[in-house]
Order: sequence, then C-alpha cells, then structure tokens
Amino acid sequence: MDTTGLIADLAWILLLGAIVTLLFKKLRQPVVLGYILAGFLASPKFEYLPSISNLDNIEFWAEIGIVVLMFTLGLEFSFKKLLNSGASAVVTALIIITGMTMAGFGVGCLLHLNTINSMFLGGMISMSSTTIILKSLNDLGLRQHKFANLVLSVLIIEDLFGVLMLVLLSSMAVGKVEGMDLLLSFGKLAFFLIIWFLVGVYVLPSLLVNLRKYLNDETLLVVSMALCFTMTTFSVMTGFSAELGAFVMGSILAGTMAAERIEHVVQPIKDLFGSVFFISVGMMVDPGVLASYWGEILLLAAVVIIGMIIFGTIGMLVTGQSLKVAMESGFTLTQVGEFSFIIASLGMSLGVLNSSLYPIIVAVSVITIFTTPYFIRMALPAYKIVEKHLPANLQFLIERYSKQSTDVSDTRRLWKDILSRYLWRVILYSVILLAITLVSKSYLFPLMIDITPAWGKLIAYLITLMVMLPFLVAISFSSTKPDERMRLHATASFYDVPLVAMRIIRYLIALLFIVYFTTMAFNPLHGWIVGIAVFIFVIAFAGNRVITRHTRMEKKFMDNLNIRENARSGRNNNLVDDLHQAYISVGVGVPFVGDRLRNSHLRSRYGVSISSIQRGQLVMSLPDGDTRIFPGDILGVIGTDEQIKALNDDIDNSIKEMENTMDYSAKVELSSIKLSADSPIVGVPLSALNIRDDYYTMLVKVLKGDGSYVSPEPDTVLEPGDTVWLVGDPHEFVKMK
Repeated sequence: MDTTGLIADLAWILLLGAIVTLLFKKLRQPVVLGYILAGFLASPKFEYLPSISNLDNIEFWAEIGIVVLMFTLGLEFSFKKLLNSGASAVVTALIIITGMTMAGFGVGCLLHLNTINSMFLGGMISMSSTTIILKSLNDLGLRQHKFANLVLSVLIIEDLFGVLMLVLLSSMAVGKVEGMDLLLSFGKLAFFLIIWFLVGVYVLPSLLVNLRKYLNDETLLVVSMALCFTMTTFSVMTGFSAELGAFVMGSILAGTMAAERIEHVVQPIKDLFGSVFFISVGMMVDPGVLASYWGEILLLAAVVIIGMIIFGTIGMLVTGQSLKVAMESGFTLTQVGEFSFIIASLGMSLGVLNSSLYPIIVAVSVITIFTTPYFIRMALPAYKIVEKHLPANLQFLIERYSKQSTDVSDTRRLWKDILSRYLWRVILYSVILLAITLVSKSYLFPLMIDITPAWGKLIAYLITLMVMLPFLVAISFSSTKPDERMRLHATASFYDVPLVAMRIIRYLIALLFIVYFTTMAFNPLHGWIVGIAVFIFVIAFAGNRVITRHTRMEKKFMDNLNIRENARSGRNNNLVDDLHQAYISVGVGVPFVGDRLRNSHLRSRYGVSISSIQRGQLVMSLPDGDTRIFPGDILGVIGTDEQIKALNDDIDNSIKEMENTMDYSAKVELSSIKLSADSPIVGVPLSALNIRDDYYTMLVKVLKGDGSYVSPEPDTVLEPGDTVWLVGDPHEFVKMK
C-alpha cells in the first residue's frame, strides 16, 4: 500500500505539473512558477481537487530533488570559474549578501520574529535567482552585455556563499552559535572543502579520461549519480549537509572533459526531481496565511527589490565599475532565488522556522520573479535620471575611482600574482599535511602498533614522514619564477626583502608541522629535537627525486584543473616540432557547421588538419572530405599554437555574435504571403537577398502563378503574384509583401 501510495502521489503531482507548466509555457511565464502553482493545487489547502495521500511521500522525492539540483548547480559552477571570477565578484557578492541578510534580519525584528527566524529570513532574501536572471537576459537579448557577465560572476559566488550559509544556519539552529564552536565549524568546513577539492581534481579528471571509451550515456549517468550520492553520504557522515556534498561533487566534475556530457545526461533527472521539489514548495502555500500576511509580503518584496538595487549597485561601484554598469547589475538582481526555498526547507526540517514564513517567502519569490524583466528594462532610464541629477563632484569621483581600479601598474599586478600564488600554496599544502597527520594518527599508528608493538610507532612515523616529504619541500621552497624576480629587480631595489620574509614564513610553517607531528608521535622534547633535525635535513638534503616527485604531482594537478582549456588549445599534447593536437567542440553558431570538410576551408583559412570527429560515442578517425560537421561534434585538430588559437578565437567570436544578434523573444511560425509588385524581395535572385538576417525569416517554398511549387535556390527570382511560404516571426512577414 505504501508503494502504491507513493507512486499514486507522484503520478498526481506530475500530471498537475505537466498541465500547469504547459499553460505557463504558452503564456511565456517562468516554469518555476507553474510548478509552485501545481503544488498548491495538489495540496490539501486546495479543496476543489484531490490532494496527495501522504505528504511524507513528496518530501522523500523533494529531498532527492534538492540533492540533484545542488549537484547540477555545481556542474555549472566549477572551481575554475571561481578563480576566474576574480576578487571583484567576491566583494560584490559579499556586500550584497551581508547587506540583504542584515535587512532581512531587521525586517524579522520589526515583525517580532525571534533571532533564529530573523536570521533565516535574512538568508532567504539575500541571494538572487540564477535561473530567472539567465532566462530574462536571454529573452531581452542582453546576455552578451558587460553587466550581464559581471552579474553571472556574482551569482556564481552567491551560490558558494549560499552553501556556506546552509552550514552556518544549521549550526545556529542546533545552538552552536558562540565563539569557538562557530570558528571550529568554519575551520572544519574549509578543511574538508579543500581536501575534497584537491583529491577530486587530482583523481577524477584523469580517471574519466582513461575510462572515456567505456562511458556511453547510460554508464556516464550511473557513474555521475553514484559519485553525487557517494559524496552526499560522505558529507553527512562528516557532519555537513547532503546539499554541500552534492554541490562539491558537481563542482569537481565541472572541470572535467566530460562536464558537458554529464550535464546532458543528468538534465532529465534534474528536470524530474527538480520539478518535484518546486511542487513541494507550492504545497506549503496557504491562502489563509497569505491573506493574513499580505502586508508583510509586500514589505518583504519591497525590501528585496530596493535592497538588491542599492547593495548591488554599491557592490559594483566599490569594485571599480562605472555607474551605468553598476546600476544595470543592481536592477538585474531584484528577485528571490531558488536558494531561498532550500534554506526554508532546511529551517522546516530542523523544526526552527515559523510555519508562516514558508508561504510568505514563496509569495515574495513569485512577485519578484514576475517583476524581474521590468526592472532590467528600467535600469537604463533610471541611470539616465540619476546621471542627470547626480552632483558633478560625486560623478567625477566615481569615474576617477573606476579608472584607477582598472589602471593597475605592472608591478602591482606582478606582486598580486606572486602573493596570491604564495598564499594558495601555503594554504593548500598546509591542509594536505594536516590531513596526512590526522589520517596517520587515526588509522596508521594503531594499525602498525597492533602488528608490531615494539617498532610500530617508529615505522608509522617514518612512513608518514615519507608521505609528507614532497609537501614539506613544496612549502619550503620558493614559488616565484626566475623571470618574475628579474622583473621585480628592475622595478625596485628592495624587492628581495618581502621575498625573504615570505621564505622565512614558509620555513617556520614547515618546521612547525614536523615538530607537531613528531610531538604527537613521541613527546615534546623529541618533537623539537627530532623535528629540527628533520627540518634541516629537508632544507639541506632534499634530493632531486623528492623535488621531481613533488613537481610531477603539482603538474598533474594543474593539468587536471585546466584539462578542458588544455584539450581545446592542444597544450600538453605536442606531436612533432611545434604541432599540437587539440579537441574543439563546435556548436550551432560556428560558421562551418553543416559543411563538408572539403567546403569548410579549415585548412586553407587556418592551416589546421582534422584528424578525427567524435559524435557522441562514435569516433571517426581520419574523416574524408565528404564528412559533414554537425553541432556538438568534437573535432580533433592538428596545428600550431597560433593556428589553433586563431580557430578557437573565431569560433568564440561567431558564437558571441550570434547570441548578441539573435532575437530570443521573437515568435517562429509557418505562414504564407502573396507578393505584390512593391515587395522588396521581388525581381532579385535570392543569393543577393539576406532574408534570414533582415527579416528573421527562412523561405521554404514558392507557389508560382501557374500553380507549380518551386523549392528556393540561390538563383531563384521571385515575381509579383508569387505566394511564398515562410518560417519566422509573423510580424516581419508584412514587410515583404
């Protein structure tokens, strides 16, 4: 009966979801809102339709939905994107989240909520919706504008902060909100995130490359979901949320060569279980609560819209963007995102969230999602008004600050690169050494002592020290490159002072690790005596073999981290002399897609050769000239660095140009018109016209005056009285009559 009820409930909510979302598609409204409405219709609160038999059934599916959603969100994130987002996106996101959390907390206090509910409310309104913003920007044709790219970078960082917020709110909900406990929670989180990241990047990309010939869509789906649920389980076992584990695994896989294929095969799973999650959100809507709290709903919606505009604009201005770009960004972020529902679900599952807050935040989300496109359109008029009334002195200060932020000297940029690399290396290798120490203490020492009580401790100590040795060497030796030291020497005579200080700090860190580990294994006296001796040995006698081992490990890690870029550029895949083999994925906007190889002009234009074409699981080695190039193909391209770079640049530019010029909001229909003598397309060969670009229309058939049908050819000349069948925007057809 339980199984039957589970299936029956799932069938009913999916049936309602299908009907409502089809209606919303026709009305050109966000599908997420359709799922929420379907959930309300299936809930006991709506008495005019049958409701589900057991809410626990839906909660079970919804929990899976949250995990899959976080996994796919991680697939779009990748640590590489985080590194490329830069400090400006981090600062902007931090300003927005801090400001909106404080605003939400203030509103919670105003509404007489307790502290934990006010904190949850602040968290729920602090992050915008990646899905809605992407759709709105595409619909409005703004995807390639500068502010759009900046907003998407901020959204990436917001997603990461959202995961951290889940951990923080979980700790607060169970009472761990004071001092050292909270600090230890964040330290533990940072430790496990770094370890998962390092191990995942070091192992998974190479593993998937080695197994690629066995990974069809079916096995890739099984492997991906297995990794997702395994990391989810491990995350829960270590005291974190399931959402965190799913997100981390998605982020690791996002940097692999199989990332696009994983997104493709997981998409149906995401759509299914994600829809169930949003439907479950709709089930929490209570019309009685909405009627009772309509004032609070409008207040929160106003706080979200005004707060996002203010803090988003301030965040962009602080990071050196112009006032125009800053205001466009702020007006784009004016909605409550999907993370709000996840945070609300967390609060409900922990039993700390006021039951009335869930339907309130859903209502606020619905309002702000509907208003998002309008506020994006209002950004430019609002900027013109502000610019007109802004005091000249303040406008001058903003422009000067923006210019100073972008004009960074070469020396300053060089020091920034050196210090960031130094900091990352110290943090990463310190975490690795700490992890080795903890694993050795927990598992290796007890095991060796059980095997050989007399010598077990010494054997375990030596084994662990050998494993630690490459990372101790990595921390101890300089990470600056010879050419960087030469450039610093040319710009300042005291450049070696900070470098010497950095070296001393590295030595101290390595020494402390050795002393700590030796003390843990034996006693403090032995720790300092043996530790200092081992440290001197490492510094003075670290052999080339150890350095080579560390260099090889670091190179593999960096190659895996950049595996997609390296494959696309052919780097690290040298064939002969200066020739490289790159693997380039081609999409719809690429000019030569659809052409045969002999007509693609790839060799004559770029000088490259096509050695293979991968189409799904099919790999065509040495394709002949009649082989066509289809969207989604991965081309094996052989050429020099310059040739491959030129091809990649042209592909990127053509895709950007297509996305920038395409009218995403235009309707596409099949219809016919009869041409008059005044039609702009009569009397001229079709090859001389540009119907596709000028009218967003494709000509598919011509009905001549004698009743015969003609397929359009480049030399076809249209005449008055012809009836032409067109596919495209019907509003453009009248221009051709």
